[in-house]
Amino acid sequence: MDEPISLSEQHPANYWHWLDDGRIQCDLCPRDCKLHDGQRGACFVRGRVGDTMVLTTYGRSSGFCVDPVEKKPLNHFYPGSSILSFGTAGCNLACKFCQNWDISKSRSFDKLADQASPEAIARSAEELGCKSIAFTYNDPVIFAEYAMDVADVCHARDIKTVAVTAGYIHEQPRRDFFAKMDAANVDLKAFTDEFYVKQTGAHLQPVLDTLKYLKRETKVWVEITTLLIPGLNDSAQEISAMSAWIAKELGVNVPLHFSAFHPDYKMTRIPGTPTETLIQARQIALDAGLLYVYMGNVHSAEGDTTYCPSCGSILIVRDWYEIKQYHVAPDGHCPDCNIHIAGCFEKFAGQFGRQRIPVAIGREK
Repeated sequence: MDEPISLSEQHPANYWHWLDDGRIQCDLCPRDCKLHDGQRGACFVRGRVGDTMVLTTYGRSSGFCVDPVEKKPLNHFYPGSSILSFGTAGCNLACKFCQNWDISKSRSFDKLADQASPEAIARSAEELGCKSIAFTYNDPVIFAEYAMDVADVCHARDIKTVAVTAGYIHEQPRRDFFAKMDAANVDLKAFTDEFYVKQTGAHLQPVLDTLKYLKRETKVWVEITTLLIPGLNDSAQEISAMSAWIAKELGVNVPLHFSAFHPDYKMTRIPGTPTETLIQARQIALDAGLLYVYMGNVHSAEGDTTYCPSCGSILIVRDWYEIKQYHVAPDGHCPDCNIHIAGCFEKFAGQFGRQRIPVAIGREK
């Protein structure tokens, strides 16, 4: 039975319509949840109260933390800068391998300890010296109204906005949501619909549609992450097909991050990803023509380094999330051959480093 929706949770939600049988259909994502009064959607945070849809996590967060932007991961979006990260609760996917399952699968709002208005968040980001805000931990698509309001007040203070998302969203909300974002890391979980259906309860095509939309119709800076799970999505054939699709449909300048799986949630019996698998995947993607391919969740000097795709010069050397060398010109060019390096760059004036700083942000009176 659905947990009752209290008055404090009832913030109006967009993207829904009436059905002939009296139910309301949520039009935010391809799940198309159809709800009677009092029911919640599959994401658990969007529900029906009377004759309207509400978002139950508006203004409520599972916590705030200042991170290096490289942790999102974003390697070509103002490298070395700090980013204020936060999420809420719930998710519209059902990944058996979720790394943040205590938040994304939470059926209790006890996780939502922090409450903050969009104005309070933007002001805190500015006071903390953060270049940007990240909507992360759980998928910001499901708290779109909250994220979009935060983005508006952040932009008024010249603070960038980043969505860390699985990209599982319908066309109209996709346009509205990403119009408020400066960058996105899209989690491309696999390159087969079978994986999406069996392991996430979703489908592949809407995610591919989101990626094509972002690259073809917006100015949002995009990077992609794929978590390689042994035996499920790590075959050379699948990685080759995915890399070829990215090169053809999105372009070779899109950075791709292959990340190592660690046993978690409902996949505790599958072993962690061998480093050799990530090395092989990176080489397959490079052979497919992709220019910027990285390795995550493992310590790899080569897999963390940004190279010039033209002359091969070392541009950014990273040790986990710490930058050891930085040679990109302020205008985003290679200092040796002057080729433009894809991404968002500015004069490098030091770095935030690998630290992680939890912060408390309260609601404005």
